[in-house]
Amino acid sequence: MRVHLTATAAAAVRRGHPWVYRDGIAGGGGRAAGPGDRRRGERAPRGGGGAAASAATGDVVELSAEGAPFLGRGLWDADSPIAVRVFQRAQAPALDERAIAERLERAFALRDGWFAGRDTTAYRLCNGEGDRVPSLVIDRYDRVAVVRLDGGMLAPWLDRLLPHLARALGARGVRSIGLRARGEAPSGDADGKKLAHLHGPPLPDRLFVRETGVAMEVDLARGQKTGAFLDQRDNRARVRALAAGRRRVLNLFSYAGGFSVAAALGGAGRVTSVDSAPAAHATAQRTFRENGVDPAAHDFVTADAFDFLEKARVRGDRYDLIISDPPSFAPSERAKPRALGAYRRLHAAVARVLDRGGVLCAASCSSHITAEDFLATLDDATLERDDLRVRATHGQPEDHPTLPAWWEGRYLKFVVLE
Repeated sequence: MRVHLTATAAAAVRRGHPWVYRDGIAGGGGRAAGPGDRRRGERAPRGGGGAAASAATGDVVELSAEGAPFLGRGLWDADSPIAVRVFQRAQAPALDERAIAERLERAFALRDGWFAGRDTTAYRLCNGEGDRVPSLVIDRYDRVAVVRLDGGMLAPWLDRLLPHLARALGARGVRSIGLRARGEAPSGDADGKKLAHLHGPPLPDRLFVRETGVAMEVDLARGQKTGAFLDQRDNRARVRALAAGRRRVLNLFSYAGGFSVAAALGGAGRVTSVDSAPAAHATAQRTFRENGVDPAAHDFVTADAFDFLEKARVRGDRYDLIISDPPSFAPSERAKPRALGAYRRLHAAVARVLDRGGVLCAASCSSHITAEDFLATLDDATLERDDLRVRATHGQPEDHPTLPAWWEGRYLKFVVLE
């Protein structure tokens, strides 16, 4: 199948952007993925693009444009607003399971030696587009690997790729492979489980891994993402260092308590974890105990973060280290204005309970919010105070690589103000 692109879409592909939106196909109207097109997650009509209109999800398509009979090859997705994920730019012999397996092996080999020993046993093995294997994420949790697909175009390939995965991962000590249900918040089975077995011994519902020496319980069966937010690993270590000598620490949207246990191990006097899900607190408390920290010496509050902050302000509570790591407020470009307003309200509320001389760690995981957008929600006018400065800004760690032309891959912002 051949897909003819608009000039804008072709330019984006030449720069190395791995997505072609449906309206970047000539005859389908509009623009392709590129610096001015920030609409990931929005729906688009099916069809368009001439021959590709009859392609099935997972089919190999060749890309062309005016004056460029060959731009590359990718996989077609009949249902996503991202019509094509680009895998090859060069005139390679073929795009088949062997070619994709070679990309995966390069991604795995890149990480060989990065996490030697047993200090860190959970990390990302393949970061999809960032490792030039679009839509395929593989996270390692000690002897278990969890696969997650963004979109459906690689689903028809899984059976063919599985022998390659089992062989390459088995050589690195992985014994079991699971598949995360599609989507960011999949419904799972009747018991709420979101993990299917693909290979090896049965998958545990939960297990403990180590992260920079810290034990961490991961809920593989029902947890978010592939079980844990591995992209915050380095930032959890930073919070541990920042917590030394802090009397009262507040962790908002605490989920499984990764930042909370980091602060407690770093020497914080008392850590308050706030999350709307009581099951997340149970996970956090088990992690505390596994690290030799008594959870009874700390607070676990089931509440809406905004409501908690307002009640804390009224009580006159103050904290000298606050971590705010909410879920994505902007799942699409259309939601961006509302999301920026939500970040401003959140950060203003946080500033009212942050003690003078305190530290604020504010995070955003939305690719639709740029670093400059996010910093604007932390300015003096928003926080209604002028005693804070940006000490550092951080993104995702090295096992979450990205591409220069793929701005969507630089999604994580972690700003430290003091």
